[in-house]
Amino acid sequence: MHMTTAELREAFLEYFRSEGHERVASSSLVPHNDPTLLFTNAGMNQFKDCFLGAEQRSYTRAATAQRCVRAGGKHNDLENVGFTARHHTFFEMLGNFSFGDYFKQDAIKYAWTFLTEVLQLPKEKLCVTIYETDDEAFEIWTKEMGVPEENLIRIGDNKGAPYASDNFWTMGDTGPCGPCTEIFYDHGEHIWGGRPGTPEEDGDRFIEIWNIVFMQFNRFADGTMEPLPKPAVDTGMGIERIAAIMQGGHSNYDIDIFQRLIKAAADATGATDLDNKSLRVVADHIRSCAFLIVDGVMPSNEGRGYVLRRIIRRAIRHGRKMGATDTFFYKLVGELAETMGCAGEELKKQQAMVEKVLKIEEENFARTLDRGIALLGEALDNLDGKELDGETVFKLYDTFGFPADLTNDVARERGFTIDEAGFEVQMEAQRQRAREAGNFGVDYSKVLTIDSETQFTGYDATSGTGSIVGIYVDGEATEQLADDREALLILDQTPFYAESGGQTGDTGEIVTDAGRFLVVDTSKIGQAFAHKGKLVSGAVAIGDAAQAQVDAERRDAIRLNHSATHLLHAALRNVLGDHVNQKGSLVMADRLRFDFSHLEGVTAEELATVEAQVNEQIRANHSVDTELMDIEAAKTRGAMALFGEKYDDEVRVLAMGDYSIELCGGIHAKRTGDIGFMKIVSEAGIAAGVRRIEAVTGVGALAHTNQQESQLQQTASLVKGDVASVASKVKGLLDRNRQLEKELEQLKQKLASAASANLIDQAQEIGGVKVLISQLENADSKALRGMVDDLKNQLGSGIVLLGNVAGGKVGLIAGVTKDVTGKVKAGELVNRVAQQVGGKGGGRPDMAMAGGTDVAALPAALASAKDWLTEQL
Repeated sequence: MHMTTAELREAFLEYFRSEGHERVASSSLVPHNDPTLLFTNAGMNQFKDCFLGAEQRSYTRAATAQRCVRAGGKHNDLENVGFTARHHTFFEMLGNFSFGDYFKQDAIKYAWTFLTEVLQLPKEKLCVTIYETDDEAFEIWTKEMGVPEENLIRIGDNKGAPYASDNFWTMGDTGPCGPCTEIFYDHGEHIWGGRPGTPEEDGDRFIEIWNIVFMQFNRFADGTMEPLPKPAVDTGMGIERIAAIMQGGHSNYDIDIFQRLIKAAADATGATDLDNKSLRVVADHIRSCAFLIVDGVMPSNEGRGYVLRRIIRRAIRHGRKMGATDTFFYKLVGELAETMGCAGEELKKQQAMVEKVLKIEEENFARTLDRGIALLGEALDNLDGKELDGETVFKLYDTFGFPADLTNDVARERGFTIDEAGFEVQMEAQRQRAREAGNFGVDYSKVLTIDSETQFTGYDATSGTGSIVGIYVDGEATEQLADDREALLILDQTPFYAESGGQTGDTGEIVTDAGRFLVVDTSKIGQAFAHKGKLVSGAVAIGDAAQAQVDAERRDAIRLNHSATHLLHAALRNVLGDHVNQKGSLVMADRLRFDFSHLEGVTAEELATVEAQVNEQIRANHSVDTELMDIEAAKTRGAMALFGEKYDDEVRVLAMGDYSIELCGGIHAKRTGDIGFMKIVSEAGIAAGVRRIEAVTGVGALAHTNQQESQLQQTASLVKGDVASVASKVKGLLDRNRQLEKELEQLKQKLASAASANLIDQAQEIGGVKVLISQLENADSKALRGMVDDLKNQLGSGIVLLGNVAGGKVGLIAGVTKDVTGKVKAGELVNRVAQQVGGKGGGRPDMAMAGGTDVAALPAALASAKDWLTEQL
């Protein structure tokens, strides 16, 4: 049976839906519930809290087609991508999951039924591995599924430690774990390799297509294993591997989606050999790059953005190797969106933005690629031995943006290796410099784990009572605080809003019978609200009853600004288009900041329209209504959710009439009219495809407008006009200024011509060539080029060298007529003189300029130029 990748994806999801599984959409490539994970790299990532029992969903069995990226971390196999049959940066993982519902029997039955009945794979082409002591799985496979014992392989501990086996899965050193069973497909005798457990198992004949993990135990630090009260199932099947089988191929790159992308990459680069491995690299890399951008990652030199940049630049280099001379990578986005079918819907919506980001990144890299390649080639040509030093690898990264693995690619192609350890030493030194330059205090959420849970009472109040349940000083818990060191107080309930969703944390004070604590910020650590500040009088202790008082005036300003961001978001989508999505926000008391996806600068007219729409909605004085409802009901109502964001089953929907409906947990105005009015202060680009608007509202907007009016009045007074005439008055001054500048330039040229007429008499002959060398004082630097041209014309044939002293610095300029450049080049002449006056420079053979700082050395330097010209001529 032949199936396209799209048909295969749908068949898998529909089969498991028919077996009572919830079809769950692929989560973002940026994990939102696991800060330890660089990218989503398995289907189970979005369900991690379900397996741990920390999250309850409305279903107990699920099926997904999860997009994954594996291309980060210190150890990765990026260099193998495109050169082997099954290495990818991006892949889709089909998976079915049970959270305390079914277990081994059903999990095995579903997998075997799907493969042998739905896909109709020959049973004799399949073999199965189990953990060595998992007799339960053995019985199910042999007696219920009818798999012959000779096709069932027990895999034991082969890594020198208990449960250290390819067939025993662990989430970490401790926690949920259990045996797994894997299904392998036999690609045939014509391909070298043996079954799992044999010495030839690393061959390509038997390929794992499905892994079924049975989360059966909880492992403790002392190694003991306890059965989990609700065993779970986590499975994964790479869609590319099973598609290769269903389409009669062996390599993943033979399947329909890759063949279409390879053809598109060949068209874009001009490549004619469709077997070129570089085409595979480009076809793979466009998938990870496009979907990372869709999920909010932008090229940068840090974290996830750096990984994205590395992959983009690797693809660009392989395109250049195939002959691409212009930007090409972004042209593959449209084809990718089509090949992904239903899995590419979000990419289709953001296609233009993704293309723009990739095109800008490619254009930027193209400017440094050739210089970097040349420098690397020179370093390799002069290398003693076979390893390129870490310092050079770092210089290529720091100066030319060459990731270390890109340098490694180029080096490996020429038979060299790179000093990865030395490079890492240089990188760590740079990180340390960055840490020292950007030391803004301790991020307690990264160094503290707090089990307490705080109840928030501040949606409708700025004061309240609670009990102190935690005190932390320098990251350590303490029972009492009696000095003014920076500390964190944890209350069991609080009206203080903890920073989240872009809204800054509240400030204020916490008062007990014995002490007073000034709060300068509030943030979340786990489920606890941490009040950061200092004791200003008395002492506080665990168990103290406390009165919490938020700075109400500041809170009011923040909530008005927060509501304005929602109106701004809606207005931007109305004016610019539905491609606009929030990429970040910051809501403070004095201003608001809103980052959004858009391909180019917003025009003044568009900004004016956006601002007018927001203020129209403010004047409409809509009530700001909040309602708790389940996520699906919220989407049905039209609530805007941030794509890829993780939401609880029950969400808080915030509506301002029908104009703005969003999911939000922040604090807002009661009515839009409370905002007063909004004024946009600035709009600018902050990254490829991402713009930023800063604005003020209410009292802040009034102050901003008053300040602008005051400046306008001052300007009008300076130009002896009034507000109504200030524009025409300033225009008149500018026109007059341009006329005076033109007249001044003409006068300078006349003076320069007069000076050159006097200088021509100083010319002398050296070796039959007319040479004029002269030192000037305070000549206009802009006029020097014209002076040299004039002197060259007067000489007809010859050399001019002028040294000008002005403002305590030396300016040098040399001119050589074209008939003499074969003997003397202006760039070489001026550079020799510049080096003697503490400078450097250069230029064309017929005209060159330089600068220097050693004024006293100029006479001798000019004299030495005469001696050098005597040798040359």
